[in-house]
Amino acid sequence: MYAIVKAGSKQQKVVVGDVIEIDRLDGEAGAAISLPVVMLVDGETVTTTGLDKASVAAEIVGASKGPKIIIQKYKNKTGYKKRQGHRQKYTQVKVTAINA
Repeated sequence: MYAIVKAGSKQQKVVVGDVIEIDRLDGEAGAAISLPVVMLVDGETVTTTGLDKASVAAEIVGASKGPKIIIQKYKNKTGYKKRQGHRQKYTQVKVTAINA
């Protein structure tokens, strides 16, 4: 059995025991959270409607950071150049149960 959950603006496929990275959440390590379900698959049965009561229980493992991205802008013959960096912050979450 697996589920497609919505975390922030993205959707991810999860199975019980998976550790996934989602956009940063406020919370301490060990705190329990619930993620909304978009689709639920159990063998041959695929459920996409009536999932108001379905949820995925998860536990916060810790925080992590994504790779460093360097943004550079340059315009020829004008002396304009700009350099900027970014590193996205994530929260690692372990899926503990899928409640249908």
